[in-house]
Amino acid sequence: MKLCILDSETVSKNDVSLDGIIKLADTTVYGSTKPEEVAKRIGSSDGVICNKCKITKEVFDACPNLKYVGLFATGYNNVDIDAATRHGAVVCNVPSYSTHSVAQHTYALILDYFNRVSEYSKTVENGDWVNYKLFSYFYLPIYEIKDMTIGIIGFGDIGRQVAKLSLAFGMRVLVYTRTLSKVDAFKKENNIGGDVKCCGLEELLAESDIVTLHCPLTEDTSELINKDTLKLMKRSALLVNTSRGGVINEQDLADALNEGVIAHASVDVITDEPMREDCPLRGAKNITITPHIAWAPKQTRERLLKIVAQNLKAYIDGAPINKVN
Repeated sequence: MKLCILDSETVSKNDVSLDGIIKLADTTVYGSTKPEEVAKRIGSSDGVICNKCKITKEVFDACPNLKYVGLFATGYNNVDIDAATRHGAVVCNVPSYSTHSVAQHTYALILDYFNRVSEYSKTVENGDWVNYKLFSYFYLPIYEIKDMTIGIIGFGDIGRQVAKLSLAFGMRVLVYTRTLSKVDAFKKENNIGGDVKCCGLEELLAESDIVTLHCPLTEDTSELINKDTLKLMKRSALLVNTSRGGVINEQDLADALNEGVIAHASVDVITDEPMREDCPLRGAKNITITPHIAWAPKQTRERLLKIVAQNLKAYIDGAPINKVN
């Protein structure tokens, strides 16, 4: 099998190995690939593995041998699934590999905000503690999250893991999801009563001290958070997004932050990545932005590459797994 890897640098900076994949096929590896180079680089290959490169109808048309598309990701909105199916190509993703790392980063953002970790560290670096007369200063207000209400939008593997962490902190959990059975199953598995409640979006936004997004980007969720839904939130609320940038209308969020409609936003994803200079969130007030790193711990990427290799081997053996088409 002839294989092309288009964007290896999105998963490895030579700190995790691609050998488990490379040894399975006659493989050509590119660190990154521009959109106009995708079809040419795939060429006569039987398979391609990528993370963010777009595999469009035009790519399939230009690459008649292409019968396997493997993803370094759970999301597959960069692949034209209908075109792949018509072309007879199998598309395989990597589900659930980053559940714990994304939930962990979600809480890193939450705790950094309520404990003002970054801000207090800067005050110490600036000499405030050296020059203070008492053993402790706390002029930046910090808060316990116990007894707060967290609203979780989307209740897949990551949403459920965030719910578990929230319950451990003593929080009330509201859930907005299309799949109500997941909430019932979660409560039964964890022997949970009234601390987890399924509700409508308006109720969740109005009652939550923290709103955290864990839904896929679809037609239904595109710009779910916008000027109208932001107005439903508490002025003291924190909005967290570790899902997909397109779930938020970025100009509406920037306006809401600048005008004090909500207190703060902490996001790990934006609509156009890497960030453009004119991104509305760049320079907005009361926002914390990390560069799409929730999925990126070393152990998480090692797990990802192991599953990518398993997907490829299963396809070669004639029994594909983790198919999305």
